[in-house]
Amino acid sequence: MSKVLVAYASKCGSTGEVAQAIAQSLCAQGMTVDVRRVDEVSDVAGYDAFVVGSAIRMGSWLGEAKRFVETNVATLRGAPTAYFTVHMLNLDDSAESQAARAAYVAPVHAIMQPQAEAFFAGKLDLDRMSFVDRMISKMMKANNEDKRDWAAIEAWAGELLPQATSAA
Repeated sequence: MSKVLVAYASKCGSTGEVAQAIAQSLCAQGMTVDVRRVDEVSDVAGYDAFVVGSAIRMGSWLGEAKRFVETNVATLRGAPTAYFTVHMLNLDDSAESQAARAAYVAPVHAIMQPQAEAFFAGKLDLDRMSFVDRMISKMMKANNEDKRDWAAIEAWAGELLPQATSAA
């Protein structure tokens, strides 16, 4: 049985909920899975595979997620590693969206390329946002909205099984 760490960075909780869904899918396939915020992970020893995710703020992964990859790059390179990114604008596969996604992850790709990667639409929950973010969102006339596609998240997590078990 493979042991997988799903580590994530989230500002308002949506990315953490996606991480939990990925973990549930992996557990249903017989894996042992730990889900942790990246800033709560003190040791990555003992894991056979890694799934690292981040929300997007100001056009890139959250700093703590990038630092997690930087700090643990030697271990991550030695095991199957996947990235996932959650952002409200991950809605289609147009050339413009693909270019934006590439820019979001370029800094973390410069550290290490993952074996698998996914981009998921997120959730806007004004009640969970900081006062400043909430005011900016209101000025942009944004409303609470959940665009996460749980079936797509589960399907992607299901495709990770062969990679993780091959490392065990």
